[in-house]
Amino acid sequence: MLDLGSSFVASVARDPDAVAIVDGPLRLSYREWYRRISSLVASFDRIGLRPGDHLVTVLQNRWEAATIHWACQFAGIVITPINWRAKADEVDFCIANSEACAIVYQDVSAEAVHESQLARRLRCMTVDRDEWAGKPIAFDGMIAEDAPDAMPRVSADAWSIMLYTSGTTSKPKGVPRRHRAERAAGVAHVAQNLYRRGERTLGVMPLYHTMGVRSLIAMSLIGGTFVCLPRYDTRQALGSIEAEKISNLYLVPTLYHDLVHHDAFATTDVSSVRKIGFAGASMTDALLKKLDDVFRPELFVNHYGSSEIYTFTIDQNPVAKPGSAGKAGINQHVRVVKLNARSVTDVADIDEEGEIIALLASDEAFEGYWHRPEADAKALREGWYFTGDTGFMDRDGDLFVTGRVDDMIITGGENVSPVEIESCLSLHPAVSEVAVVGLPDEKWGKIVAAFVKRSASVTEKELEQFCQTSGLANFKRPRRFVFVDAIPKSPVGKLLRRLLVSGDYEPERAPPSNAA
Repeated sequence: MLDLGSSFVASVARDPDAVAIVDGPLRLSYREWYRRISSLVASFDRIGLRPGDHLVTVLQNRWEAATIHWACQFAGIVITPINWRAKADEVDFCIANSEACAIVYQDVSAEAVHESQLARRLRCMTVDRDEWAGKPIAFDGMIAEDAPDAMPRVSADAWSIMLYTSGTTSKPKGVPRRHRAERAAGVAHVAQNLYRRGERTLGVMPLYHTMGVRSLIAMSLIGGTFVCLPRYDTRQALGSIEAEKISNLYLVPTLYHDLVHHDAFATTDVSSVRKIGFAGASMTDALLKKLDDVFRPELFVNHYGSSEIYTFTIDQNPVAKPGSAGKAGINQHVRVVKLNARSVTDVADIDEEGEIIALLASDEAFEGYWHRPEADAKALREGWYFTGDTGFMDRDGDLFVTGRVDDMIITGGENVSPVEIESCLSLHPAVSEVAVVGLPDEKWGKIVAAFVKRSASVTEKELEQFCQTSGLANFKRPRRFVFVDAIPKSPVGKLLRRLLVSGDYEPERAPPSNAA
């Protein structure tokens, strides 16, 4: 397996004049980008960074962030990207946990870095002007001088990147991944999405998230173009799709929802988009149908995976079987075991809900969390990764993901999956978005509660009737409906059910003008 630096050199040789990256007015060919990456590698040498060092980045999806990513691959530095919205204490945690030697930041993350107790002890670089005690090294200066073409310094077995999990219930966990796993995941992404040479993708999923990194690497493998969108804005995204003739989209469902429901969508030419893929969360039946209708894609892919193991399963026709995550990816083997299974051989029956597990021998897999033996003991067993996701296999061998083990609602002794109810309610024309959780109840233990963002007039009674006529079992029907202004989500669009359970949500200030 090639290391990522060697892989990029091969791409430059194959497609030197192809447009590699676009960021506003900036457009660089593979040859031009390689020159700047090489300058940055030489600058890393000058400031004393060495193979194996961790470099933390707190950046949006700018061309500088992508350039730093590739320079780290050549230099053997472990890029450790974190959310640009991180607070000072979160920056400190990641610096300490990763034992970082350097940090790169920008204007929007400058305050958190300035307030960090540990950042000031590191080599600090900025991609914007910042006079923080005269300390930061300017990125512009680091790429200004010509340097010999960078040559890869590490093998495919070296660490490439360390991503941090979202940390919804505890401190984030570092997920270190080797060059060979990263490239295998990139190759699988190309194959499973049927990308052709010269594809153009919208680089909107954050480069601190596995989806963003996968898009970046996949484009390099096929001489494709990565069009940066530093911060998600629906109108800007639509403008980039039209202006740059984007050929494929790879987004979380939330961003697709925002795209197709934006006022500008109807007047935007999106005909260049021939392939669409989604990951990061389940997609409701209603949104699946909407996307299929408006894009009419050649290929529509549901990708189910994680930071730890990029691909679990793939469904290349999700509209044909709504809710299905398909079958194992080309590098993977998955099973569903009984809830609280003691062994990986305790396999669930057909249509029986259990925990989804994935083989750790996969070319795309990680090998364990960074300095978290207790997390390894919980998730890594008998050569398999216990995902914490619930689901079941149907008679065709297709996987259905129903939620998280921790999200399962046990009401009156029955297990209820939130995803099934959300998909049902999403089909009501007056429901814009919906999230289902279990709320404490003295009699039932928990009751099913649906938090609904309305787009038109609808009452609680009408939604109850809709669930009944849709065939939803009585014990699964919501016993409470709450109308809200917004459904809480993470920066990458993942539903944050815990905020609904805790009461931290925005109640509906005023119903839609035609709502009851």
